[in-house]
Amino acid sequence: MSKKKGKKYSPNFTNHKKASHQDKGPVKAKKHLGQHFLKDEKIAQDIADTLSLEGYKNVIEIGPGTGVLTKYLLQKDIDLVAMDLDEESIIYLNHSFPLEHHKLMQREHSFKVLEADFLKYDLSTIFGEEQFAITGNFPYNISTQIVFKMLEMKEQIPEFTGMFQKEVAQRICEKEGSKAYGILSVLAQAYYDAEYLFTVHPQVFDPPPKVQSGVLRLTRKKDLSLSCDEKLFYKVVKTAFNQRRKTLRNSLKTFELSDNLKEDAIFDKRPEQLSVTDFIALTKKIEDDTI
Repeated sequence: MSKKKGKKYSPNFTNHKKASHQDKGPVKAKKHLGQHFLKDEKIAQDIADTLSLEGYKNVIEIGPGTGVLTKYLLQKDIDLVAMDLDEESIIYLNHSFPLEHHKLMQREHSFKVLEADFLKYDLSTIFGEEQFAITGNFPYNISTQIVFKMLEMKEQIPEFTGMFQKEVAQRICEKEGSKAYGILSVLAQAYYDAEYLFTVHPQVFDPPPKVQSGVLRLTRKKDLSLSCDEKLFYKVVKTAFNQRRKTLRNSLKTFELSDNLKEDAIFDKRPEQLSVTDFIALTKKIEDDTI
C-alpha cells in the first residue's frame, strides 16, 4: 500500500470532479451535528483508499452524510455499515442513494445504514466478535471522543482511518518534544502506529469549515500488551498532561510516591518530553513503588 504522508491538495479545485447530487443538496448540513459535507470526489476516493483491508472485511463509516465517501467504500471487497445520527441523511441513504448508485448496490457484500449515535451504540451488536475497521469524515465536535471509544475496542479494530480537524489529526500523530503532543498522542500510539496522510482545504466542503482538515491512519500494533497496568497507565498519562507545564515530580503528587522514587531523573522532565515507551516505563515504576 502506497504511503501518502505529507501529501497536500492544491486550493485550485477547478480540476476536481464534484459530486453531482451536492448541487441539489439532498441533505442539509446541520451545525449542531458538526456537519461539513465533503463534495470533492477525488478526496473521497483517497480517503476510501486509506483502508488497507488487511486482516478484516468489515468496516463502519461514521457520519456518511450524503454518501460521497460511502460510494467509494462500496466499491471495495467489504461489508459496510454506515452510521449517522442525522435522520435526513439516513432517509437519503436508504432511499435516494440506492437509486442513484444502483450498480454499486448490486454487490455480493452487505451494506447497512444505521441511525445511531456512535458514541452510545453497542458496536458488538454489529459484527459480533469479528474484526472491523472504522473510517469517515468525522464530526469535529466529537472526533476525540470517537478515538477514545475506538481505543476501548482496540482488540477488534486493526485499523482506523478518517478525517479530523487538521490540528487534532496532527496531535494524534505527533511525537514527543512538541507542544501538540499530549494525551491523545500517547494513548493512541501506545496501541497503534499513527500516520498523518494528507491535508484537506475548507473549500471542498459544504459548508466550508473555518479550519483545515487532516486525514490519518492508525494501524494496530501486533502486540497490545503494555508490560504495565493499563488503567494506571491511562491515569498517569492524563494526570501528567493535565498540568503539562509542571515537572512530573509536581504533576504526579497525588500518586503519593516514595521519596526514593521521586529522586529518579525521569521526574525532572515534563510530560511532553516522554515517549510512549517512557510513559510505560514510568507507569511500571509507579506500579512497583506501590506494591
